[in-house]
Formats: sequence, structure tokens, C-alpha cells
Amino acid sequence: MYHIVPGHKNISVYTASCNFRCKHCHNWPISQSPPEEIRGFRYTPEEIVEEALRHGCRSISHSINEPTVFYELMYGVVKEAKKKGLLTLCHTNGGIAKAPLLELLKFMDGVTVDLKAFSQKFYREISGSRLEPVLETLKTIKGANKHLEIVNLIIPTLNDQMDDIERMCGWISGNLGKDTPLHFTRFSPSYKMTHLPFTPINTLEEARSIAMGQGIEYVYIGNVVGHPANSTYCPKCHKKLIERTHFIVLENHVKDGFCSFCKEKIPGIWN
Repeated sequence: MYHIVPGHKNISVYTASCNFRCKHCHNWPISQSPPEEIRGFRYTPEEIVEEALRHGCRSISHSINEPTVFYELMYGVVKEAKKKGLLTLCHTNGGIAKAPLLELLKFMDGVTVDLKAFSQKFYREISGSRLEPVLETLKTIKGANKHLEIVNLIIPTLNDQMDDIERMCGWISGNLGKDTPLHFTRFSPSYKMTHLPFTPINTLEEARSIAMGQGIEYVYIGNVVGHPANSTYCPKCHKKLIERTHFIVLENHVKDGFCSFCKEKIPGIWN
């Protein structure tokens, strides 16, 4: 997550399988396999937290495959992690019911949600799922006052229609707030979508321009190493606050949650 203690060390927890069936999944050997086909390690939540502390990690994330499918393990980990002063994160497709999500959020600091498209057709035909529960998840996370970031992987011919992207950005701005970080990331051919090309960089840049036109203040371009939109800029004075090359942080001018140049408050967790 770009707005949670940039550059800190993190340990990621994952298992196997998923509740979506995305045809473009980059992690498909794990996410589209049943647990019995994946070699893993047996850890208790307490042992995972101790492993994180032993390696000097500042946070524990739950990612790679969909953490909803190992909810009980994740719940145990985040409860234990908060006792030890660790930050707790997860990266989800958003396909989780409201009641267990609210219980989880009691112990979660930040959540990244993949908003795969703003189209019912895409969710039904490409991901084998539905859009509405994801939108509800986004509103629930924001309503719980947890740090939220959104990732939209732009796939050529499938979800790169600028009208849909404009509607999506308007929805984000109106329902979640203009200070919600939004990441447009580049697709690379994978799984059942190897016949499609890489996302053109100018498509990502056009989507970013639309998002900023809708007032969204922190819009990133991902999976394009060295792109200027990998970095964080102050929405008030427009100076570069956090310089990144992909996930490597080179400079950080956010001081105690504020722009060190103009003192604008920057959303996130910085200490």
C-alpha cells in the first residue's frame, strides 16, 4: 500500500484457491488450485506473528490469493498482530459479506481492493462474480474509517472503455472521497488471456487523466517501472512527496502525515 509507512518491511500470508474465477489472474497457479494441490507450511497465527517480528517486519499482509477463503486464519493473525503492535493489511477482490468484513476491520489497518471493472458484464463473464458486493465492500471499508486503496488492472478490449472508467472514477469520488488512492495497473498476458496484448501506457495515462479530472487526488500508474506516476504528489502544491521506482522508495517528504513543503494533510498511516 502506497500510503502506509512507505518502504517498511512486510511479511505476506497466503494459501490457495479463490472465490473468483478471473481468466486473467497472474497468480493463477495458486489462486485457481485447490489447497490439496499446493505445497504449504503449517503455521498457527501466533507463529506467523512471531515470524514477522523475527524478521523485523512492520506489518503483516494477506495477499497473493484471495484472503477471504482463509478468513479464519487471517482473523486469528490480525488479532494477534495488533497485540504485538504490528500493522495489519490485506489485498482482496472485495467479494466478502458485510458482517464478517466488519468484524475483520476491527483489527485491520489498511485494505487494498481490486475494482476489476465498472461493468456487470466484465464481472460475470471474466471473473465469474458480481460487481455490487465489491462496491458495498468499498463503502463498508471507508465507513469503518480504515485506510483504503483501489487497484484497477486495465485489460485491453475488456475494461479499457474510457466511458466506463469515467463512471467508475465518478463513483469513487462521490462515494469514497477524492483522497482515496487509485492505482491503474498494466496488464501482462497471463492464464486464459495470453492472446491479449500488454496495456498500452497511453491508455493508463488517459485513465489517470480522467480520474484526476474527476477530482481524485492520488492516482498512480502501476507495473510500468520508472513511470513518473509511480510517485506520490501533493494535491495542493504539486511537489513530489514520495519518489518510487516500482515498489522501491527513494525519497519520502511526508512528515507526520503532512506535506513537508506546504503542510497539506496526506491520507494514510505514516508513523
